Amino acid sequence: MNIVHSHISDTISGRQRLMDRFFQALTTGSAWLVLVILGGIIVSLFTGGWQALVAFGPKFLVTDEWNPVTEQFGALVPIYGTLVSSLIALLIAVPMSFGIAVFLTEVAPGWMRRPIGTAVELLAAIPSIIYGMWGLFVFAPVMSQHVQPWLQARFGDTALIGALFQGAPLGIGMLPAGIILGIMIIPFITALMRDVFLTTPKFLKESAYGVGATHWEVVWNVVLPYTRVGAVGGIFLGLGRALGETMAVTFVIGNTHRLSASLFEPGNSIASTLANEFNEAVGDMHTSALIALGLVLFMITFVVLALAKLLLLGLESRDSAKS
Repeated sequence: MNIVHSHISDTISGRQRLMDRFFQALTTGSAWLVLVILGGIIVSLFTGGWQALVAFGPKFLVTDEWNPVTEQFGALVPIYGTLVSSLIALLIAVPMSFGIAVFLTEVAPGWMRRPIGTAVELLAAIPSIIYGMWGLFVFAPVMSQHVQPWLQARFGDTALIGALFQGAPLGIGMLPAGIILGIMIIPFITALMRDVFLTTPKFLKESAYGVGATHWEVVWNVVLPYTRVGAVGGIFLGLGRALGETMAVTFVIGNTHRLSASLFEPGNSIASTLANEFNEAVGDMHTSALIALGLVLFMITFVVLALAKLLLLGLESRDSAKS
């Protein structure tokens, strides 16, 4: 009997070891596959954009000329449009996302949390082209008739920021593109902030309320210090989403290779330039310049995510030192 039990035990152990090896090989292979795909993308971008990178050199990043006829290309206008529209989106999305997340986790009654949370998640499910169509046909007229004239009348003559609000109120341009991007990334940042806020231990918040703290004091002094690493990570993930957005921006940014300080003027972004011109590129140099733009966008996103990782590591090390 003992021999039979020993044989069965050995068989089960052998199967477990086999499954464990299979699981380890599967997970390791999946991780390496991600690196292989990432490396393949980088190599293809370098290979495709090599002609333009060699022809224009570092000037490609600081030149605002984009002329397919003369085959003179510079990435400054698309880079500027990508960064400015994403910055506007963050300025809009972060406060609103923070407010929604705090409301859902700390203020809203139980019966209200699920409907509002579902509505926020539905915003994330709307295709970007729908945002673009709504922005062009509904939002742009409101901007041109009401918002932009009001901003120009209030801030157009201001010494430091007046140049941002000069120009014709067309309803399209850098500001509408940034606002549309902000609306698009609100559900992503909100969902992440809400989830990390919910990880705060209840006894910490109840202790703060017990000594007379208000909702704001609990959020600022208890919830945020406990969850700031996750909250910052959510913000940077939203920024990464904004940097690569294509269709919604293409509808409302104006698609003009012109550098202007005014947020009312039409502009361009890297993603919208690729969407508009790639299928109609004439000549190897034009195609190479567009692929080089894709490489620039990849590097910008990589730098942003790397800085986010360094910031999170710094916050984690600081918290560890304090504890």
